[in-house]
Amino acid sequence: MKIAIASDHAGVDLKESIKEVIVELGHECEDFGPNSKASVDYADYAFPAAEKVADGSFDRGILICGTGIGMSIAANKVKGIRCALVHDLFSAKMTREHNDSNMLAMGERVVGPGIAIEIARTWLQTDFEGGRHATRIGKVSSYEC
Repeated sequence: MKIAIASDHAGVDLKESIKEVIVELGHECEDFGPNSKASVDYADYAFPAAEKVADGSFDRGILICGTGIGMSIAANKVKGIRCALVHDLFSAKMTREHNDSNMLAMGERVVGPGIAIEIARTWLQTDFEGGRHATRIGKVSSYEC
């Protein structure tokens, strides 16, 4: 898979760790920035990454900020994005199996690097179940503006 990854200044360190996991699992990874801890606006990084996932240039995307909240809100403004804010392994698995999330958001200030790596690994390795869940996703997608 091709994975887009981005953060804001508060997520730079965790982003670097997650990039290693993506590559370790055999996926391609493109970093949409930033590359420093200088203060930036999360939307400036979430939107470009989400747009590339939505247009099919990338299969999935991972976004990291201080809490994950800002990045997930911004990404979910892009038509076709189902970005899940996740801070535990069960949610990482369920958002793929039941919600077919195509983007994952995490908060570096909320979840430690060890669990974040396992969340990313679980999310990347879990498939969508389809079936009744596809019908539900279809309803959500048809509501998008």
